[in-house]
Amino acid sequence: MEQKFCQSCGMPLTEEILGTNADGNKNEEYCIYCYKDGAFTGKFTMEEMAEFCSQFVDEFNKNTGQSLSRKEYKEMLLQYYPNLKRWKL
Repeated sequence: MEQKFCQSCGMPLTEEILGTNADGNKNEEYCIYCYKDGAFTGKFTMEEMAEFCSQFVDEFNKNTGQSLSRKEYKEMLLQYYPNLKRWKL
């Protein structure tokens, strides 16, 4: 099965953390942290989202075997986010 990622923050999606649509059904594109009851949970710019998510660099490094600094991880996120549905220009 192909791994899916939240189209807002880039987190790997699993059944347990899928966001919800307005009708309460699971949303297959966004996680619960970004999307609930059919709306985004916060009004972030892409830059603000990257800054917020960069605090999880240690978890990212642990899961990928990398050793990025928070700044390097944020820069990587800013390169990745324009490919996600929420941030496509």
